[in-house]
Amino acid sequence: MVRNWVLGVLLALWLPLGALADESAEDYVNYIELKPFIANFSSEGTLRFVKCEITIQVSSPEAHHAVNYHLPHIRNDIVFLLSAQTEEQLATVEAQQTLAHEALERVQTILVAEEGEAFVTDLFFTSLVIQ
Repeated sequence: MVRNWVLGVLLALWLPLGALADESAEDYVNYIELKPFIANFSSEGTLRFVKCEITIQVSSPEAHHAVNYHLPHIRNDIVFLLSAQTEEQLATVEAQQTLAHEALERVQTILVAEEGEAFVTDLFFTSLVIQ
């Protein structure tokens, strides 16, 4: 009985490892959570703030490394993008989706210029607060 239990445990541990070994690079999906962004923007002469958290989706270990390597440049461009917004450009869900798409394009542009490949497959706002 103990022998069957040990074999069961070993089999349970072995199966997930075998599944990982069979996984191709095309199946790789990983998410990189960026530290929160805080930027100010002007709205009708009033200084306002936006705070957001962004998660980037990558599809390979090389992409994960490239994003982390160029993270200071990526963060800089996203802060400038956020600072250039108006209240109307942040107020609705559709506007926020447009902003997320523009941020994705900026990140991909940086990576193409630096690495020769876009690497990033998607970008998500996991939170967005306007004050």
